[in-house]
Amino acid sequence: KVPLTEAVDPVDLEEYLITHPLAVDSGPLRDLLEFPRDDIEVVYTPRECRTLVSAVPEERYEMDPHVRDCVRSYTEDWAIVNRKYYKMGTGFNPNTSDKQKERQKGLPKQIFESDEAPDGNSYQDEQVMCLTTLWACSIFDLKNSLPDALLPNLLDRTPNEEIDHQNDDQRKSNRHKELFALHPAPDEEEPIERLSVPEVPKEHFGQRLLVKCLSLKFEIEIEPIFASLALYDVKEKKKISENFYFDLNSEQMKGMLRPHVPPAAISTLARSAIFSITYPSQDVFLVIKLEKVLQQGDIGECAEPYMIFKEADAAKNKEKLEKLKSQSEQFCQRLGKYRMPFAWTAIHLMNIVSSAGSLERDSTEVEVGSWSERRNSSIVGRRSLERTTSGDEACNLTSFRPATLTVTNFFKQEGDRLSDEDLYKFLADMRRPSSVLRRLRPITAQLKIDISPAPENPHYCLTPELLQVKLYPDSRVRPTREILEFPARDVYVPNTTYRNLLYVYPQSLNFANRQGSARNITVKVQFMYGEDPSNAMPVIFGKSSCPEFFKEAYTAVVYHNRSPDFHEEIKVKLPATLTDHHHLLFTFYHVSCQQKQNTPLETPVGYTWIPMLQNGRLKTGQFCLPVSLEKPPQAYSVLSPEVPLPGMKWVDNHKGVFNVEVVAVSSIHTQDPYLDKFFALVHALDEHMFPVRIGDMRIMENNLENELKSSISALNSSQLEPVVRFLHLLLDKLILLVVRPPVIAGQIVNLGQASFEAMASIINRLHKNLDGNQDQHGRNSLLASYIYYVFRLPNTYPNSPSPGPGGLGGSMHYATMARSAVRPASLNLNRSRSLSNSNPDISGTPTSPDDEVRSIIGSKVWPHCSPYFSRASILHVVWQANLGTCANFGFASWVVCSGSVREAALQQAWFFFELMVKSMVHHLYFADKLDAPRKNRFPERFMDDIHLGCVFETTVLSNITMLSSLLNTSLAFFLHDLLSIMDRGFVFSLVKAYYKQISSKLYSVPNPSNLVSLRLDFLRIICSHEHYVTLNLPCSLLTPPASPSPSVSSSSGFSTNVQDQKIANMFELSVPFRQQHYLAGLVLTELAVILDPETEGISLEKRRLRGNLITKVINMVHNLLSSHDSDLRYSDPQVKARVAMLYLPLIGVIMETVPQLYDFTGRPSCVAVDDYESEGGSMISQTVAMAIAGTSIPQLTRPSSFLLTSSVQNCSLSAESSRSLLICLLWVLKNADESVLQKWFTDLSVLQLNRLLDLLYLCVSCFEYKGKKVFERMNSLTFKKSKDMRAKLEEVILGSIGARQEMVRRSRGQLGNAFGSQENLRWRKDMTHWRQNTEKLDKSRAEIEHEALTDGNLATEANLIILDTLEIVVQTVSVTESKESILGGVLKVLLHSMACNQSALYLQHCFATQRALVSKFPELLFEEETEQCADLCLRLLRHCSSSISTIRSHASASLYLLMRQNFEIGNNFARVKMQVTMSLSSLVGTSQNFNEEFLRRSLKTILTYAEEDLELRDTTFPDQVQDLVFNLHMILSDTVKMKEHQEDPEMLIDLMYRIAKGYQNSPDLRLTWLQNMAGKHSERSNHAESAQCFVHSAALVAEYLSMLEDRKYLPVGCVTFQNISSNVLEESAVSDDVVSPDEEGICSGKHFTEAGLVGLLEQAAASFSMAGMYEAVNEVYKVLIPIHEANRDAKKLSTIHGKLQEAFSKIVHQDGKRMFGTYFRVGFYGTKFGDLDEQEFVYKEPAITKLAEISHRLEGFYGERFGEDVVEVIKDSNPVDKLKLDPNKAYIQITYVEPYFDTYEMKDRITYFDKNYNLRRFMYCTPFTLDGRAHGELHEQFKRKTILTTSHAFPYIKTRINVIHKEEIILTPIEVAIEDMQKKTQELAFATHQDPADPKMLQMVLQGSVGTTVNQGPLEVAQVFLSEIPNDPKLFRHHNKLRLCFKDFTKRCEDALRKNKSLIGPDQKEYQRELERNYHRLKEALQPLINRKIPQLYKAVLPVACHRWV
Repeated sequence: KVPLTEAVDPVDLEEYLITHPLAVDSGPLRDLLEFPRDDIEVVYTPRECRTLVSAVPEERYEMDPHVRDCVRSYTEDWAIVNRKYYKMGTGFNPNTSDKQKERQKGLPKQIFESDEAPDGNSYQDEQVMCLTTLWACSIFDLKNSLPDALLPNLLDRTPNEEIDHQNDDQRKSNRHKELFALHPAPDEEEPIERLSVPEVPKEHFGQRLLVKCLSLKFEIEIEPIFASLALYDVKEKKKISENFYFDLNSEQMKGMLRPHVPPAAISTLARSAIFSITYPSQDVFLVIKLEKVLQQGDIGECAEPYMIFKEADAAKNKEKLEKLKSQSEQFCQRLGKYRMPFAWTAIHLMNIVSSAGSLERDSTEVEVGSWSERRNSSIVGRRSLERTTSGDEACNLTSFRPATLTVTNFFKQEGDRLSDEDLYKFLADMRRPSSVLRRLRPITAQLKIDISPAPENPHYCLTPELLQVKLYPDSRVRPTREILEFPARDVYVPNTTYRNLLYVYPQSLNFANRQGSARNITVKVQFMYGEDPSNAMPVIFGKSSCPEFFKEAYTAVVYHNRSPDFHEEIKVKLPATLTDHHHLLFTFYHVSCQQKQNTPLETPVGYTWIPMLQNGRLKTGQFCLPVSLEKPPQAYSVLSPEVPLPGMKWVDNHKGVFNVEVVAVSSIHTQDPYLDKFFALVHALDEHMFPVRIGDMRIMENNLENELKSSISALNSSQLEPVVRFLHLLLDKLILLVVRPPVIAGQIVNLGQASFEAMASIINRLHKNLDGNQDQHGRNSLLASYIYYVFRLPNTYPNSPSPGPGGLGGSMHYATMARSAVRPASLNLNRSRSLSNSNPDISGTPTSPDDEVRSIIGSKVWPHCSPYFSRASILHVVWQANLGTCANFGFASWVVCSGSVREAALQQAWFFFELMVKSMVHHLYFADKLDAPRKNRFPERFMDDIHLGCVFETTVLSNITMLSSLLNTSLAFFLHDLLSIMDRGFVFSLVKAYYKQISSKLYSVPNPSNLVSLRLDFLRIICSHEHYVTLNLPCSLLTPPASPSPSVSSSSGFSTNVQDQKIANMFELSVPFRQQHYLAGLVLTELAVILDPETEGISLEKRRLRGNLITKVINMVHNLLSSHDSDLRYSDPQVKARVAMLYLPLIGVIMETVPQLYDFTGRPSCVAVDDYESEGGSMISQTVAMAIAGTSIPQLTRPSSFLLTSSVQNCSLSAESSRSLLICLLWVLKNADESVLQKWFTDLSVLQLNRLLDLLYLCVSCFEYKGKKVFERMNSLTFKKSKDMRAKLEEVILGSIGARQEMVRRSRGQLGNAFGSQENLRWRKDMTHWRQNTEKLDKSRAEIEHEALTDGNLATEANLIILDTLEIVVQTVSVTESKESILGGVLKVLLHSMACNQSALYLQHCFATQRALVSKFPELLFEEETEQCADLCLRLLRHCSSSISTIRSHASASLYLLMRQNFEIGNNFARVKMQVTMSLSSLVGTSQNFNEEFLRRSLKTILTYAEEDLELRDTTFPDQVQDLVFNLHMILSDTVKMKEHQEDPEMLIDLMYRIAKGYQNSPDLRLTWLQNMAGKHSERSNHAESAQCFVHSAALVAEYLSMLEDRKYLPVGCVTFQNISSNVLEESAVSDDVVSPDEEGICSGKHFTEAGLVGLLEQAAASFSMAGMYEAVNEVYKVLIPIHEANRDAKKLSTIHGKLQEAFSKIVHQDGKRMFGTYFRVGFYGTKFGDLDEQEFVYKEPAITKLAEISHRLEGFYGERFGEDVVEVIKDSNPVDKLKLDPNKAYIQITYVEPYFDTYEMKDRITYFDKNYNLRRFMYCTPFTLDGRAHGELHEQFKRKTILTTSHAFPYIKTRINVIHKEEIILTPIEVAIEDMQKKTQELAFATHQDPADPKMLQMVLQGSVGTTVNQGPLEVAQVFLSEIPNDPKLFRHHNKLRLCFKDFTKRCEDALRKNKSLIGPDQKEYQRELERNYHRLKEALQPLINRKIPQLYKAVLPVACHRWV
C-alpha cells in the first residue's frame, strides 16, 4: 500500500486503451473512452482587414527583402492551433453568475411555508366565548370543519416492496438534473486554470472622437476662407494629430478660385473627421486655423473689414462691401494659389466633453466664446471649469453626450507669432482667467461643430492613406476622414498594417542677411526621385477641395517679412523602396503681390534639399539647412546641403537659415539604429549580397558572423517602442536563427545561443515595462498573441511541403543539406552543436560533472526520423537552450548564459513552453501525424529531453523563489497542453516526477504549505484539461494492474461486473484506484491529506495557512464537479454515473472530516425564520421550548458521534468550505450508481454508517432554505451598515453561530482575523476581479425573488438526494438484517429534515418515506426509543398545522397511520396518544406563527380516516381516535385564547395556568405547562413567580416519585415543600382519576427521575436568588441537601453550602434595602371584559410601582384593545354601583393595597421577608364623612378599612390572584385620631432612636410635632377630642386611649429635643431654642387636657361593643 502522501505509478494510458477495448460500439459511453478525432486542428485564418483593399505598397514586385518581409508579416494568414473542445475545460466553465442564471431558467417555484405570509387576522375577530360554553362550541366547530384531501389507497395493505417502488418512482420523476446549477459558485478570484485566448493583434486606436464641421460664417462674405483642425496637448507641448483640412465655402466663393484649382477629388471634400486620442487629458485642445488667399497688406489690414463691418449693417455698407469684393476677386485671380495666415481659435476639449456629459439633453448646444469671460456666461459654466483642474480622471471620451458647439470668436494671426511655441503659450494663457487674449479685439464669426464619441463602425470612412474602410456602400458619398494620431507618449502595439507616411514641417526661415528683395516668401516643397525637375513625385496629399495628390506644396506667405515662421504640415506618401536618389527639394520664392510691369509673379530666391536615405536608413528629425542662391548642381541629391560644394553661392555664408522638421510614421522603417542594423544583416544573409553597407561600414562576408553576433546582443540597447512595433518580425527572425543556423562563407554558424539570449531579454523587457499588459499568469498579451496567431514553424506552409523559398526569408543559405548518410545534418544542428570549428562526432573525455552530462547527452544518437522533425525541434533547441541556460549544463558547446539571462528565460518559461507546444503540433500536422498513435509521434530522445527539462524546472521551483509560482503555472500549462498531443502515460509520469520532487522537498523547507499550495495550483491546471474525464479512464474497472484483462461493460451500468472486484477499492483511495483514475486519484488524495488534521508537515504549521489550503483544495474539487455537472457531454445519466464513479472515495474522505465540518445545526432548527427578527418575540424562549415536551426536541444537540470527536475542533472548516464540500458529496450521491452505493453500504460497519448518517444530518441543516425574508434583509444591509454586520448575517444564513462556534472563535484568538478574512470573502467585493456585478450591491426585487427561487430549489433537491440515500441505507439494512441499530439514525435524519424549513414537494416524499419506514420497522418506534416517537409526533403535528394543504394531507395521513400501527401492535395507542398530546402542548407553547384553523382541518382529516377505515371499524380504535381528537381540539381552543391574549401577560399566564390545571391528571403535560409558565415569567423578570413554578414542578415530580420508589432521603410528596410555599399542596396527587406512574408512557419524561427533581430544585433556587428571596433559597436547599448527602456528593454539597453562605450574607448586607413587590387591587366592570367582568384581583407589580404607572399600563392596554374612548379608570376606591355605569364602556378600578396582618400574626412575621412572603390578606383605607364627602372637620372624619383575602398566597405561579373574600372595618372620628397620634408617636420614636442618627429626619419630624401650631396639628386634635368628657359612655375608653397617646407623645417630643440638642452645631442653636420654646408652649397647653381622667373608667369595667360591620 502506497501512503497517500506519495504519488503512485500511473497506468500506461495508451497501452491500457489498446488492451481494454470497450465492448459498446456506440452510445454515450463510447465518447468517454477516447479523445474526439477532431480534437486538435491547425487552422489558417485570413486576418481581418479593416479596409476594402489591404494596405500594401503599389510597387509589388521590386521590393527590397525587408519591405517584403514586413508586408508578408502584415498580410499573411493567422496560423492557429485550435483545440476544439478547449472551452469545455473547467477554466472556461466557471459558474459565473450569468452562466448560472442561464442554467436556472425555468426553475419551478418551490412552495415554502415560511414564505407564505401567515394570515395573522383569521382569529382576531371571533368574539371570545366564556369558558363554560367553550367545550361544546369546539366540538361543534370540529364537526363542521372541512377535512383536507385524503390520500388515495392509504389504507390498503400494499406490500412494502411495492410501496418502496412507487415512492422511488415518484421521487425520481421531474428532478432537477444539475445540482450545481442551483448552488452559487464559491467566491474565487479569476480561477487559476483559466487561460483566455489572446486578443487578435490589431491596429491601435485611442478613444475615438467624431468631429463634424457644419458651417462657417463671417459678418461679411467677400472671399473664400480655408480651415484646418488639429489636436494639441499643451502639457506635452506636442501636436497629437495630423491636420484635418475642410472647406465650408459657398459655391460662389469657391468659383472665385476656379482657374487655380483643378477638379476636386471626393476624398478632399470631407467635412467630418475621426480623431483618436490614446492619452486623453485636461490639456488637449482642438485648434482651428483659418487661411485666406494672399493679398496685399499685412494680416491686420486684411482682417480689419471682418472686425468693423457687421452683418446687420450690410445694406448701409453696401458700396464698401462691393468694393472689397471686387478687390478680393482680383487677388484670387492673380494670387489664387498662395495663401496667407488669417485667424485661429482653440476649443478646450475636456470642457466640452465633461459639460456635455453632465447635461441632460440628448445633444447639447454649447456656445464657446474663446475666452474666459464668454465661457463663464456660456453653458460650459463654472462647474466644468472647476472640473478641469481635477486631473485626468474625468477624461473619458467614449460616453459623453454629443455636443454642438458654436465658436463665435477668432483671434487674428500675428505674423511674428506663428510658430508652435507661440501657439502653446497662447493655449496655456487661454486657461488662465485673466487671459491676455481677452484684451484683443476678436474677429466675430460663427463656426458650428458637432463633437460626439465615434460610432463603432462608421460608414464612409477613409484611413489616413485614403483607403476606404469596410462598409463603404457608395463611393460618391462625402466621406469621413480618419485622422492619424501622433500619440503624446509611446504606445506599445505591434504593427499589423502597412503604413509609410512622411510629414514635413517647414518652421522658419531667416533671410535677413540675404541681399536683394525677398519679402513675401513662400516655400515650395517637392518629393523627388531624381534631379530633373520632372522627377517630382505625385505623393503629396492634397488639402481640401482639390485633387488627392500633388507634386508640390506651397507654404502660406507672411506679407513683407524677410524671416517668416511657417505653420504648414505637408503630408507625403513614402514609396515602399527608397533609393539614394530620393530627396525632398525646397524652393524659396518671392511673390509680388502688386501687379507691376514685367515683374513675374514669383521669383526663386533660394534652394535646399534633404536626401531621404543616409547609409541606407531613413533620414528624419530636425534640420537646420543652409540655402543655396542658385540651382543645385548635378548629382546633388546624394549629398547633403551641409557639404560645401565648390562654386556654389549660399545665403549668409552657408549658415543654416532654414529650419524644418521631418517626421515619419512607418511600419517599414524602424527608425532605430540597432534594429536597422540587425534586419539589414539578416537580409544580407538572406539575399547573399556582399559586401553589405551599414552606416559607414562595409561588411564583408568573412566578417559577417561577428557583426551578426554583436548586432544580436546590441538589440538590448534598442528603444522598446520600435522593438514592440516590429515584435512579430523580430521574433520570427530570431527564432529562425535559433532553428536554422545560417551558412556563412561555407561555414555553418551557430547563433542559437545569442539569439536565444536576445529573445529571452526582449521578452523580459516586455514583461518588465508593460506589466499592465499581463494576465494573471504573468503572460504578456503581446507575446501570447504572437504565439497564438503569428508564430509558425519556419519554412512550413501548407503549400510548400519541403523547406524552400517562401518561408521566413526563404533562401537556401541555411544548413539544410545532409552532411552524412546516417542522419540529416540539420539534426546535428538541432542537437544544438556549433559546427563551425569542431567535428560533430567527437565528444571529449569527461573532465567535470558538466562535461559528463554533456557527453551522455551528446552521445545519444537519434533514431531515424523524418527530416521534418527538424522543424519541430525549434523548441527543442529553445528547450535545450532553456535547460542549458538554466542548469549551467553546457550541452556541447552552448556557452553558459549569464545569470540574468537564465533568470529571464525562467521567468518567461511560459513563452518557450507555448512556443514548443505550437511547434510540436505543427510538426505533427506537417508530418501528417496528428492521427498517429501517440506512442509513435515523437522520438524517444525528444521525450527524454522533455523529462529532463520538467525535472529540472521542478527542482528550480521547489526551491521557493520569487519565480516559483509563475514557473509552476507555466509548467502545469505545458503538461496540460502535452496531454493533448503526446503519449498521455508519459505525461502522467512527468506529473509523478513533479510530485516526487515536491514531496522530497516538503520536509526540508521552512514553510511547506507554500509548496503544497503550488502543487494544488499545478494539479488544478492539469485537471482543467477539457478531456479530464477521459484521462481518468472512467470506463475501466479496477483490475489489479498486473493482469490487464479486457473489461466487459454492460450497457445497464456496472451491476453485472461489480461483483468480481472488491467494492471497497472503488470507494477508497486504494492503489488500483489511484493508478487507473490517475488525476482524480491525485485530486482526492490532496483533499484527504489536507483535510486530515494529523498530516505531518502541515500540522506543525499555523492553522491559517492550513485554512487557505483547505479552501483551495475544496474549491478545486467543487470546480471540477460543477463543471462536469454543466458539461453537455456528460448529461446522459449513464455517463454521469461513470463520471461520479471517479469520485466515490470522496464520500469516505468527507466522512472522515465530519468532526471538522462547520456546525450548521448550531441553531434550533424548529424555529421559524421570523425568529431571526425578534429574539424575544416568540411566546416561549427556546430553552423553555426544549424543556416543554420533556425530550421531544433532541435535535438541538448534535448527533452523538459529533460530540465524541469535537476535540479536534481546533481546525474546524469555515461555513463556506463546508458547504462546498457537502454539495460535492451530494453530487456524488445523486449521480453515482445506486447498486454500487448499496453494495458499499453493505460492507460498511455500523460505526461508519452512523458517520454517514451524521453527515447527511449535517447536509440537511446546511442546505436548509433560508427564506425570502432573509434574502431581503441581506440585501438591505448594504455596505453602509459595515461589512461586519453583513458578514454576521451571512453566518446566520450559512448556519447561525451556535454558542459552540462562538467558543471556537474565541479560542482562535488572534487568528480570528486571518480566518475571518477568508470567511467573509463573499462580501469582499473589492477582492473579486471578474464578478460582473461588483459595484451593484442593491439587488432588484426580481433578483431577490430569483435568489429565493434558486435557494428553494437547491434546498429541495439537496434534501431529496439525502432522502434517496436514506432509502438506499434502509434497503441495505433490510438486506443485511444486522444493521437494525442504524435505523434510529435514519429516523433521526428524517425527523431533522422535517424540522427544517422544507418545500411542500420535499415533504410529500419525506412523509411517504417515513410511512414506509414505520410500516417496515414498527418496533423501531413503539419498542425502542420514546424520544423518537415523541419527536415524530411533534414533527407531524407541526406540519398538520401547515398553511399548505398538500403538506397537511400528508402529515395527517402519516399521523393517522402512526396511531393505527401503534394500535395494531397492542390494541391501544396510549403511547402515541400521550406523545401527540404532549407535542401539541409544546407546539402551542413554542410556535409563533401557529394557526389553529389549519390544525383543526387536519384533526378533521384524521377523524375522516378513522370513519372510513373499514378494517378497524369494529374495534375501539375509532372511539379512541375521536376522544384523542376532541381532547386535542380542546387544548387547541385554549390556545386560540392564548393567541388572543398574546399581548396581555396576566391573561396569558392565567390561560396557561388554566391549561396546566386541565392537565392535573396528566403529570407530564402539567409539568410542561408549568415550565412554559416559568419561561414566560423569567422573560418578564418575574423571578419569584418563575421560582414558584419550579417549586410546583418539583412538588409534582416528588409526588409521583414517592409513589414509584420509597427512598428515605427523597421528599415525601408535596408536603415537604410547605415551608417554601403554602400553595404547593395543590400538586398532591389525590384525586381518583390520577394515572399511576408505572402505566406506559406516563411520567416517562426525563424530569420524573431523581436527577430531574434535583434539576428543578436547582432552577428554583436560582430563580429565588435572582428574585432576592434568599430565605426561600435556604428552604429549597433544605430539601436538596438530604438527597446529595444520601448520594455522598461532596462536590454538589460544597457548591450548595457556598450558595447558602452567599444567600445569608446578602440578607445581612441588604438589611433595610430590600424591596419585593407592590400590590394593587384591580376590579373589572363591564360586559366588554367577557369573563373578567366584575372580577377583582390583587396584582403584584415590581417594587416601587406607582399607582399612575399601573393605571397607565392597563388603561393603555385595554384602550388599544377596545378603543380609548371606551375604557375608563375609576379614580376612587369606593364600592362600585354596577347600575350607575354605562353598559357600553369598560371600567377599571385600581387601588393601592398593603399586606394586612392581625396582631397575633405579627409575632411570627418579624423580618422584612416575613412581612412580604406568603401574603393572602391585603388592606386599603377609604376616608368618608356621614354626609357623603370624603374629607371633613376632625370631629366628622370617619375611615373605612377594607381587607381582601386572595385564593392563593403571594408569590404564586401567577402575578394576579382572584379576591375570594372581603371584609370592612369602620373607624369613628376619635378612633381615626387615635390612629393618627399613634403613627406620629411611632415616627418620633423611630427618628430618635435611629442608628446612625439622621439629624435632618429628626428635625423634620420635630417640626411637624412641636412647630408652630399647625392646622389639624396635635394641639387641635387634643382640643377637639379631649376638652370635655364625652356624653356617650361607649366613647370613654377611646377618650382615655387618646389621652394616654398624648402623654406618650409629649414624652417622645422631649426625648427627640434632647437628642437633637446633642446633634446640632453652633449655627443651629437659635433654631433649637425656638423648638424648645414651642415645645414648652405645647406642653403647657396640653397639660390640663392630658391630666383629666374619666372617673367612670376606673369603676367597674363596662363591656364596649365594637362598631365592626362585616
